[in-house]
Amino acid sequence: MATAGVQLLAFALALSGVSGVLAATLLPNWKVNMDAGSNIITTIERLEGLWMDCMWYSTGMFSCTLKYSVLALPSHEQAARAAMILACILSAVGICTSTVGMECTRLGGDLETKRHACFAGGVCFLSAGTSGLIPTVWYTKEIIANFLDLTVPQSNKHEPGGAVYLGIISAVLLVISGMIFCTSCLKKNSGALLHPCKQPPVSTAQPEDSSAYSLKDCVKNCVMHVEFLGACCDFCL
Repeated sequence: MATAGVQLLAFALALSGVSGVLAATLLPNWKVNMDAGSNIITTIERLEGLWMDCMWYSTGMFSCTLKYSVLALPSHEQAARAAMILACILSAVGICTSTVGMECTRLGGDLETKRHACFAGGVCFLSAGTSGLIPTVWYTKEIIANFLDLTVPQSNKHEPGGAVYLGIISAVLLVISGMIFCTSCLKKNSGALLHPCKQPPVSTAQPEDSSAYSLKDCVKNCVMHVEFLGACCDFCL
């Protein structure tokens, strides 16, 4: 019962992580630049994401432009695209697999199959969390390095946006969920190995019927020997 509760907690963390990774992949605010002009009307906020760049004017107007060319993107943005897509796919597979492997569900068949499914779901969550954590950290490193570079104009410097922080937190949640799933499955398997099924002791006692039969034959033989000896004594006398 305790293991089922822990798995439910891990599944809730995984759902939060999956939602966060998917939202971080689609949001345009991976890096933000505030450009304040001399007039308040010209004050704009530039948002750059993996799939689009957006401009947010102080008047309330909001416009976005999609990034159609993949080869025109920097290497860290191309890697971030591929890694975040892989994280979404692995986390979706982990949700399906862990649903089959949890103790509170009636899917998956026997107990051994559910253990394997639970472990596979944990591995998927660990892989998805790692795949989502690497690009977000790399992307943040590039933003900070560009911001601290003195040769870059102030208008081209950016700061990490909310999507990066959301991606990091979601990736950590996926890693924690995967560790919980793998640990719960390995704990049950190790317990099965430490306490194997005891074979019933083989009884060496003979059946009661055979014992009675052997005793009966022994008495009969003894009686026959006594009669034979008595007959021999009468003949000698």
